[in-house]
Amino acid sequence: MAKPDKKLFLLDAYALIYRAYYGLGDNFLYNSKGFNTTAISLFTDFLNRLIQKEKPTHIAIAFDVAGPTERDELVDFYKANREEMPEGIREAIPHIREIIGGFKIPIIEMEGYEADDVIGTVAKDAAKKGFEVYMVTPDKDYGQIVEEHIYMYKPPFRGKPAEIFGVDEILAKWDIERIDQVIDMLALMGDKVDNIPGIPGVGEKTACKLLKQFGTVESLLENTDQLKGKLKEKVEDNAELAMISKQLATIILDVPCDYDLDSFILEEPDKEILSAKFSELEFRSLGKRIIGDEYNVNMSQPSGGGTLFDIDLKGQEATGEKTPEPEVGGKTIEDTDHKYHLVDKVKDQEALAKKLMKQKIICFDTETTDIDANLAEIVGLAFSYKEGEAYYIPVESDSKKAEKTLSIFKPVLENEKITKIAQNIKYDNLVLKWYGIEV
Repeated sequence: MAKPDKKLFLLDAYALIYRAYYGLGDNFLYNSKGFNTTAISLFTDFLNRLIQKEKPTHIAIAFDVAGPTERDELVDFYKANREEMPEGIREAIPHIREIIGGFKIPIIEMEGYEADDVIGTVAKDAAKKGFEVYMVTPDKDYGQIVEEHIYMYKPPFRGKPAEIFGVDEILAKWDIERIDQVIDMLALMGDKVDNIPGIPGVGEKTACKLLKQFGTVESLLENTDQLKGKLKEKVEDNAELAMISKQLATIILDVPCDYDLDSFILEEPDKEILSAKFSELEFRSLGKRIIGDEYNVNMSQPSGGGTLFDIDLKGQEATGEKTPEPEVGGKTIEDTDHKYHLVDKVKDQEALAKKLMKQKIICFDTETTDIDANLAEIVGLAFSYKEGEAYYIPVESDSKKAEKTLSIFKPVLENEKITKIAQNIKYDNLVLKWYGIEV
């Protein structure tokens, strides 16, 4: 049977904003005014790339609303362990909402309910009306909503590509037999993010084993006589906690929100609004990429530490000015003794890594696909520790193969006893962070 031609993407705003904010670790992005633009720029870039790549016909973004929800009324400890929202996110939210408005994407939210409740309600309704629905979020609890025409779309992160989970993928991921057992898994093992306690001492493996035997939390609690030892004691002592956890983990699917699916139709963005906002935030490359060549931002050059989007591979500010010509008489590869090695076999790469680990000082460089470290993929890595001699390691475009190659040199790059020299080390460090390497 052919898939529906209506593709609805529902984005979990705060989950994606937090992911963007922490995507580069502590390497936050600032404009020339010292304003932290990390969450805004990375969220905006992801939104634009999602639209360009997936080509949704309909799209909406769900926000949590401040104030108590039904779950807060159930217990006082729900999400009580969450730290206060970082200032960098709190200050970014108004700008992000304005940018969403510039994209002409509707925001959906409902007082007393969370974004996942709103998304779940809309997703189920839209699927019945012939839509192919993608819930864009990294949060695992959305797995309970997945069905034939509803999918989880896990965004790319630190070099890993986006993942789409349908029914088969969710069942395999959790090792369960039915989609609704995602709720039972969370009820048993808990969820630290939302402070859902679960049964103390029961982890994912034990929860999975219990569900294979009993099917649901309720059935487990009715048949504790079949359990033995400490596990029997844990389950019986925390029976009430398990049922409360199941309530907390259950996404509400009948939120009384008023919406019209036709209002979610994707429109062309308002370039005037976006241009003004990008100019205010000093997004040069990002603005050009989204708006086109007509985008032109007039601003003074940052005195240092401009946004990541503004720095090219050679460390020059992307101002449109020509790079100065080299002085006449400088040495070139033609008149300089050199010995360059292509290291494309795993055994040779491992041997090189061992040599590098013995050095006190090394020079390295990344060869990438983009001048923007947030968008770049590594296609090559170069090292040198002797004058006139260097090594080049090609990196494949397949993310798993790339990670495997880079993992060989991870101990070298993370070794604090080895001094590293690079032409544009801030850029290289940020690119490598996406691959889980902390130089």
